[in-house]
Amino acid sequence: MPVTLAILIVAFGALIAAGVPVLLAMSSVFAAMGLSTLASHLLPSTDTTNSVILLIGLAVGVDYSLFYIRREREERAKGRGHLDAVEIAAETSGHAVVVSGIAVMIAMAGLFLATDVVFSSLAVGSILVVAVSVIGSLTVLPALLAKLGRWVDRPRVPLLWRLSARRAGAPRIWPALLRPALRRPVLALVISVGALLALAVPAAGMKMKFPGMEDLPRTTPAMQAYDRLTAAFPSTGTAHYLAVEAPAADAPRVKAALAALAREAGGDPLFAPVEADGPDIEQSADGTVSVLQVATPYHTRTDEARQSLDRLRDVYVPEAMSGLSNVDYAVGGDVAGSVDYAAHIKRKLPLVMAFVLILTFVVMVLTFRSVVVALTSILLNLLSVGAAYGLLVLVFQGTWAEGLLGFTSMGSIVTWLPLFLFVVLFGLSMDYHVFVVSRIREAVQRGVSNRDAVAYGITSSAGTVSSAAIVMVAVFSIFATLSTIDMKQLGIGLAAAILLDATIIRAVVLPSVMTLLGDANWWAPRFLRKRQPARHASQPERELVSVH
Repeated sequence: MPVTLAILIVAFGALIAAGVPVLLAMSSVFAAMGLSTLASHLLPSTDTTNSVILLIGLAVGVDYSLFYIRREREERAKGRGHLDAVEIAAETSGHAVVVSGIAVMIAMAGLFLATDVVFSSLAVGSILVVAVSVIGSLTVLPALLAKLGRWVDRPRVPLLWRLSARRAGAPRIWPALLRPALRRPVLALVISVGALLALAVPAAGMKMKFPGMEDLPRTTPAMQAYDRLTAAFPSTGTAHYLAVEAPAADAPRVKAALAALAREAGGDPLFAPVEADGPDIEQSADGTVSVLQVATPYHTRTDEARQSLDRLRDVYVPEAMSGLSNVDYAVGGDVAGSVDYAAHIKRKLPLVMAFVLILTFVVMVLTFRSVVVALTSILLNLLSVGAAYGLLVLVFQGTWAEGLLGFTSMGSIVTWLPLFLFVVLFGLSMDYHVFVVSRIREAVQRGVSNRDAVAYGITSSAGTVSSAAIVMVAVFSIFATLSTIDMKQLGIGLAAAILLDATIIRAVVLPSVMTLLGDANWWAPRFLRKRQPARHASQPERELVSVH
């Protein structure tokens, strides 16, 4: 919270203007937490739901407020009254907020397709906080800005206010940054996309595993106590659990088959020898369920433990159960849990991605009345997500960054992270994209040429996008300072993706693509086209003089 507030004070140069986004974000967070408690009576909730509500709520709440306040200040700077400025902000930025919010909620709804209690809980919390943020942006925020009027710029921080006022004028840095993409779009596009694809290549070698005790930092009191305990009572390896369900009359035969399996596996170096008093077999009171514990001397995440699971499932268990009829069986345990959950995520990820991409495409087509804009939106967001995946693999599957970030590499990415990162990053990236493309479309509809509209849209929204991105990157980076490996990977993945999206994607790839496509950006089938009233381009053209 202090980091967010400090960045907003620098961005606005006024305390009230900086406080309004925080107020909207936190009120949305608290409201969503209350609503998620009610929702937990219908869908199970988890301990991480409130943390995700805080993370997503702070991000979108600050973003939506920035979109509004920046546009309202921009209109007042043009000489409009504060009520007129609020109305224009509601019509333009408010529209972008609604579209962005719908896109984020669609992305989060994709988590339901994972058919997992944790992901369903995170989806409910995320959708609620985004919905509350959108409703607050359409009601409370414009009402508050209308009531405050010019008081929103009070009290002013002297030096920061002058810097903010200077930034609100004619942009200087962004026209220079955009010049290569506008003048040589092919070269800029090839270089930027090539760099992002190169960064995404390592994602093809992504491995997924659950973190274990060995991945937790040994400096925490809990892990120091755990290390003392294991030193006093040493144990090695892990165990697989074979559960068999059969008619009660077959209980003796099941027990004999399990004992034979244990003795055969005990002679395999991948498994621990059977103890002198025989294998550990438990049976339920009614004799219908039997459980065999098969020990292995290897820790959960080792390749040998994975091999022992495969051999148990593929060889020993089928052979032992072949002589029995009417039996159901399965192998569980820590190793099986990690392997099976990773396989489950890999199966569900394409389904979730397809759901998010198709529905987002539909929303973008209906919003901008352009198939081309919708397609480029999807492709650009996929590019930033892929680059974030590749960066995660580079940092966390190797060891070179251990000392820099203070972690011990587990040689893999935490199992649940890729799926969760995809929906979060895709949703948050759409915030910026909708806002920027909306400004470009405004200029095009007023008669500005495509190239000038691209320059106008990106430069006029640069301050808002940059401020929102700085807030997000700063907040997400704080997660990278936490001690657990999953939070470090989450923080680095989110921060890197937002940074790439707000810089390379928005400053190079987007203007290059839209400049190359020209009027084709706005192509749509006849049934999607909507007649636009003729409008004069005098005002945007005057603004473009200062842009160029």
